[in-house]
Amino acid sequence: MATEPVPQRRTDIGPPHYDQFLHPLIKRNYGKWKHHEALKPGVLVHTAESGEAIYTVRAASARLLSTDFIKWVCDMADKYADGYLRFTSRNNIEFLLANKENIDPLIKDLNARGVPVGGTHNSISGVVHTQGWIHCHTSATDASGLAKTIMDELDEYFSSHKLPQRVKIAVACCLNMCGAVHCSDIAILGIHRKPPYVNHANLKNLCEIPTTVAACPTAAIRPVTVDGKASVEVDREKCMYCGNCYTTCPAMPLADADNDGVSIWVGGKVANARTRPMFSKLAIPYLPNNPPRWPEVTEAVKKIVDVYAANAKPWERIGEWIERISWPKFFEITGLPFTRYHIDDFRGANKTYRTTTHMKF
Repeated sequence: MATEPVPQRRTDIGPPHYDQFLHPLIKRNYGKWKHHEALKPGVLVHTAESGEAIYTVRAASARLLSTDFIKWVCDMADKYADGYLRFTSRNNIEFLLANKENIDPLIKDLNARGVPVGGTHNSISGVVHTQGWIHCHTSATDASGLAKTIMDELDEYFSSHKLPQRVKIAVACCLNMCGAVHCSDIAILGIHRKPPYVNHANLKNLCEIPTTVAACPTAAIRPVTVDGKASVEVDREKCMYCGNCYTTCPAMPLADADNDGVSIWVGGKVANARTRPMFSKLAIPYLPNNPPRWPEVTEAVKKIVDVYAANAKPWERIGEWIERISWPKFFEITGLPFTRYHIDDFRGANKTYRTTTHMKF
């Protein structure tokens, strides 16, 4: 048997432990926090049982950042926050300050750079979004561009606490929903309206047909022979425009500049405070892609937020407000048309699904 204790094994597997990145003040008071409050929009204070306090300044940020901007953010953290900052799950930047006197100078420097401060308490937080045209090969719209234009329009609700309750916005560039569009107060979802185009001449040279057929989750693809060449065809009734086939087979592109567009969904939330969690529901089935500012989409989102701000009761999320006033009333006061596309006729939409955390069995 070994007489020497075995040293702790060190590997490069997995991320480092988070505690080595915590602010020293947070480490000293870990698990011993007494309360927190919002001092003003974008500024929080957490007070520990020991009496120590840590201040958080939350600033807006795009999800896709240049190295120059990241370096500047780090310089601000070194100057005002002893080098401590973090990125939130909704792409905001939080500076962690031990010195209260540094709050206003930090905000002044952030605003001078054009970076707004806010996103706390009853406000709109940063938009969580997917890759969009900059990276994703199945995207129907540009998620980062939409997030930018929408937040430019809604800046007043980010930098203030005048909403009835917090509002979370998400953008997904296609129905694969890498973003949280299924459970956000307002969700912008890129949609394809035509099935993939099949390039029969090149498909055999670019794709493995059995793999392409197997890639479809709805069995909408089947092998065929076209002009004496092995190929595939798509059953339009079964296709759900997910783009799995294009991922496997480059001869089946899905993007269509003339038909791709944007839909808007409302009323989702994850929290089970006050009411059960909710899935987002369709509000606008189609709006055109008009980059770089998407005026139709931006106007629609602004309209929904303005009407919600004027009519909801304190602490009501958008979904809770709509359920109180009814969906017909929501469409009436927002001026949105109700169409046949709002009627859920999906054969798998079983209302007996237990989608709430209140169900314990």
